[in-house]
Amino acid sequence: MLTGQTILVTGGTGSFGNTFVPMTLAKYNPKKIIIYSRDEMKQWDMAKKFQGDSRVRFFIGDVRDRERLYRALDGVDYVVHAAATKIVPTAEYNPFECVKTNINGAMNLIDACIDKSIKRVVALSTDKASSPVNLYGATKLASDKLFVSGNSYAGGHDTRFAVVRYGNVMGSRGSVIPFFMSIKDQGVLPITDDRMTRFMISLEQGVELVWHAFDDMVGGEIYVKKIPSMKVTDLATVVAPEAKHEIVGIRPGEKLHEQMIGAEDAYYTYEYPEHFKILPAIHSWDKDASRIKAGRKVPEGFSYTSDNNTDWMSKADLAAWINANREKIGSI
Repeated sequence: MLTGQTILVTGGTGSFGNTFVPMTLAKYNPKKIIIYSRDEMKQWDMAKKFQGDSRVRFFIGDVRDRERLYRALDGVDYVVHAAATKIVPTAEYNPFECVKTNINGAMNLIDACIDKSIKRVVALSTDKASSPVNLYGATKLASDKLFVSGNSYAGGHDTRFAVVRYGNVMGSRGSVIPFFMSIKDQGVLPITDDRMTRFMISLEQGVELVWHAFDDMVGGEIYVKKIPSMKVTDLATVVAPEAKHEIVGIRPGEKLHEQMIGAEDAYYTYEYPEHFKILPAIHSWDKDASRIKAGRKVPEGFSYTSDNNTDWMSKADLAAWINANREKIGSI
């Protein structure tokens, strides 16, 4: 699939890109992977890891800049869209900037990919896009809708778009595990609410979901990985067993429990052994056998939330993961 192909990753210096690039180089040996992002220092740091590998290229640019995207996409076969303004409080206090990147940037990329005859595009989404309560989630929901509709907007062009959605990425920059680890010596960990739960996924699982989407997609699908949940209090106990928990209240735009599939989407959702797939409501594509494949339709009223999950990560499993990944936690 990706062997011998040219792949561009927007926002490629982030946590996802730093995992996607080495894994994809090793598994598929693509012709080239282009990292498209706006932070030259992050590109400089990332380039050191792949020094001497001619398959990895770097391209300074912003998804807000349509003309720059057109130049970067020249000769590209596949695109992974990982660029986003994603810190919830940042989006709440800088809403115009979040919209420019997450919505306008998505529109720019869709237009450019169609015009440059890109084969396949997979956009990264988030659990916060399902029944959003914050601006970040609302912009990602809009982005998801744009990429789904992009398959209709493409008209007679062959470019196809899909979306992958997953929850809290364990150990990524700015996430809860490295945050707790950075302050555990203070003896107190701030907990927003002792009932709070979150989905848990590794970066490697996220990359594998993108690979699966590229291989399986017809166009317009939203892939939702089946992953375990965990109580935030249990997570805090694993990171710092001796620390006390201070309840500080939910932050602006924060949910008590995360959701990846709402009851409103159940009518269009199919279940598979390792994931769910939300099919497009437009053009009756949700009834298309080539998109459904071997899926089983979920029951009416079904929802997939971090508190009603049937799969829970144990404290022992999280502790083992932290021990195995300690060196890279918070660094990518």
